[in-house]
Amino acid sequence: MTKLSVNVNKIALLRNSRNLGIPSVVRAADIALRAGAHGITVHPRPDARHIRASDVHDLSQLLKQWPDAEFNIEGNPFEPPLLELADAVRPQQCTLVPDDPAAFTSDHGWDLARHGDRLRPVIAGLQDLGVRVSLFMDPLPEAMIIAAAIGADRVELYTEPYAAAFGTAEEVATVARYAEAARSAMAAGLEVNAGHDLSQANLPLFLSAVPGLAEVSIGHALIADALELGLAAAVEAYLRAMDRTKP
Repeated sequence: MTKLSVNVNKIALLRNSRNLGIPSVVRAADIALRAGAHGITVHPRPDARHIRASDVHDLSQLLKQWPDAEFNIEGNPFEPPLLELADAVRPQQCTLVPDDPAAFTSDHGWDLARHGDRLRPVIAGLQDLGVRVSLFMDPLPEAMIIAAAIGADRVELYTEPYAAAFGTAEEVATVARYAEAARSAMAAGLEVNAGHDLSQANLPLFLSAVPGLAEVSIGHALIADALELGLAAAVEAYLRAMDRTKP
């Protein structure tokens, strides 16, 4: 079964626009989990423009009440505060993303030919803390072999190109590349996650075409849908969309 992790960055972004403490990131995460989400994802950045270090600690306390749920912290391991937070709260998963601090959003996967040797000790250090490590990757089958060789447990396929191709003439060829990358990852002994610009509309095709997906992380589209449906109903709608992919 593919699990749904709800990214609550946009809740924090809205909260940070005022000094009132609302909406509550912790309350939003609790609503998502009560609605059936399998985990919570955050991506703290050096400028704290959405998720703050205090949110990570608060969410870690919340997730202790949900022993079957997963806490996934994303970020660039070579920029603060990712590794410090991972050491402090010991999330179930840490997704390493090659973000520039000034990046608007994540927009590419790791170039492991350039950064693999530097990532290797970071991966081992996180695993020594009991944290599963996933690498944010473009859908390149040959790169999956390197990801496994440097010690990663999982890869997260960067799905913005798929979302852009969805509903166009490029859809079939694009989703085929993701399927090939997922098969290569699994053959190398990796588990496979996916995330970025996945939505209710494009999620069923992706899940039905790409084998072995352990988890999808969804934030922007789900929170946008929550403005119309309510957060609990939006989570339930995504779970139904995922369920429609079952044979």
